[in-house]
Amino acid sequence: MPEKTNRNLWVDYLRSALTVLVVAHHSSLAYTTFARFDKVAYINSTHAIVDGKRWIGLDIFENFNDVFFMSLMFLIGGLFLTKSILKKGTLTFIKDRVFRLFIPFLFLGTFFMLMAYFPSYYVAHENTDFAAYVKDFFTTEQWPVGPPWFIWVLFVFNLLFVFIHKFAAGFIRKSGELLSGWQQKPFLFFLLMLGFTWLLYVPVAHRIGAGTWTGYGPFDFQLSRILLYFGYFLLGVVIGNADFNTRIFSVDSSLVKLWWLWALLAVIVYTLLTLNGIYEPLRKLVVENKLKVFNAWMIYYSVYVASCTLSTLAFITVFRKFVQTGARWWDSLVENAYLIYLVHYIFVTWTQFLLLDVQITAFLKFVIVFAVALGMSWGVSFLLRKFSIVKRYL
Repeated sequence: MPEKTNRNLWVDYLRSALTVLVVAHHSSLAYTTFARFDKVAYINSTHAIVDGKRWIGLDIFENFNDVFFMSLMFLIGGLFLTKSILKKGTLTFIKDRVFRLFIPFLFLGTFFMLMAYFPSYYVAHENTDFAAYVKDFFTTEQWPVGPPWFIWVLFVFNLLFVFIHKFAAGFIRKSGELLSGWQQKPFLFFLLMLGFTWLLYVPVAHRIGAGTWTGYGPFDFQLSRILLYFGYFLLGVVIGNADFNTRIFSVDSSLVKLWWLWALLAVIVYTLLTLNGIYEPLRKLVVENKLKVFNAWMIYYSVYVASCTLSTLAFITVFRKFVQTGARWWDSLVENAYLIYLVHYIFVTWTQFLLLDVQITAFLKFVIVFAVALGMSWGVSFLLRKFSIVKRYL
């Protein structure tokens, strides 16, 4: 993890909180009402394990996360890159990214996913032949990447930024200074983010479909969101070029002082998105020929984009407003967040598998899975980081 200082305590805590949200997100996926399992190729399932117990409340929770949290993760991933390149130099920076991102993704990611997906293979085939499982993993399932997809995409974004920075350092610096000057122009900043998000996401999602993934082997990514993620990553880079802690994200800036408004609007807009999913008013208007299909999609995508933007702003400003002093347990979470992200899926899928035949509610199963996955992955990370090489890069 980056070196912790009081200046960036809130960023560290925000990043680690999002990691916990990732664990909770995956813990919920076995119990959503839309969950389905494909026994022919479990990689085509909505999740590695699918339980018969379902609860629509977990749909709402899962969808809320899905709308914004990976975009925010990429934004945070770009905040300190310029300073890192200037401090380390280009070659050392690239070497550091290889050891910190690419090698853990390819080797640890593959090893951990082999452990995580065995319950899926057993559910699909009722077979414990490990050799057959490994063969199926790399052939039929085409080397499933699981949650570590974020790490290799972030690595590629880092490499692209090295190239961009070489030719556009001046433009990035000036853009960062311009944005930082908007600390007392919160609605202008919001409108910029809203329009930026709309342009990066809506045309692509409407053209190819909102849930479209592509890739080869473990190098899988969500094609419909790749421009959005790269755009948020670059936005983080631009913001990070100026002293955002004393300017755009200063506790005295109007943007941060309106944390309550962003949070309230985030809840309202996501509620509208959820109600559309439940009651389908847009679809009904299309069926009744009162609204064109294209217009219905544009309304839906615009609400979706507003939800993404507002949730992102809400999380940033709430953490900036309220995280002023540290706590030992949260400092530990910060230190272990990366490995928690890498290893948690093992405990998620195995716990979900072990609970398949337990007759309790979906919500209680979710709570158990989340608690076990977070606690065990945190513990494993703590032990692994006793090794100096692991602590240095992870």
